[in-house]
Amino acid sequence: MVDLKDATVLVTGANGGLGTEFVNQALALGARRVYAAARNPREWSSDRIVPLRLDVTDAESIAAAAQEASDVDVVINNAGTLLPGKLLDQSIDEIRGLMDTNVYGPLLVTKAFAPVLASRGGGAVLNVHSVLSWLAIGGSYSVSKAALWMTTNVLRLELASQGTQVVGLHLGYTDTPMVAGVDAEKNDPADVVRDAYAGLEAGATEVLADDVSAAVKAGLAGPIEALYPQVVG
Repeated sequence: MVDLKDATVLVTGANGGLGTEFVNQALALGARRVYAAARNPREWSSDRIVPLRLDVTDAESIAAAAQEASDVDVVINNAGTLLPGKLLDQSIDEIRGLMDTNVYGPLLVTKAFAPVLASRGGGAVLNVHSVLSWLAIGGSYSVSKAALWMTTNVLRLELASQGTQVVGLHLGYTDTPMVAGVDAEKNDPADVVRDAYAGLEAGATEVLADDVSAAVKAGLAGPIEALYPQVVG
C-alpha cells in the first residue's frame, strides 16, 4: 500500500492523454515530485514536475533515467502504442516493434527501477493494461497487452519479497489521442486515473476501470464462444 502524499512518482508516456492525467493527479494527491518521462520531454507548469528523457525501447535511456531519478517511490508504466490492422497482415518487424514498446519497455523500466524501489521500502509499480489483455479483437495490440498482463503477474510474485506492490490497470476505450479515430463510447481519462490511484493507495493488485473490463474478466470463466460468437459456425 502506497500513500501518494509526499511520494515521488515516475510516469512513462507522460505527454499523452492518460499520461498527463497521471502526472497532474499525482500532484493533486500531494506527490512531492513527479518525473514526467517521455521520448521527447516537454516543459510543464509546476516546479514539482521534472521532465525526464526516457525511451522505453532504449535500454541505455532507461538506465540513465533510473540513475537520475533515484528517489522514485511509484513507477507508472503508461507508455504504449497501437498497430492498426490484422495480425496476419503485419510484418514480424512491425509486431516486434509493438512488443518492444508495450511489453519489453515496461519490463525494462521495472527491472531498472526495482532496486530504487527496494531502497525506498518497496514502493509500487502500476502497469497500464487494457480490456484487450483479455479480448482478442485488438489484433496485435491484444497480443501485446496479454503478454504485459502476464508479465505483471510474474513481476508481482518476484517483487513481493522486497515489498513492492504491483498493480495491473485494465480499461476499455478511453478518450486519448491514440484512439481518436475509434467510433465508440469512451472513458474520461480523469476517471480512469482517479480509480487507478485510489486502487494503488488502497493496496489493490488489480484495478478494473470500467464495466466492460469487469464484464470481460468475468467472461473468461465461460466458454470461448461466449466471448467470440463470431467463431460459431
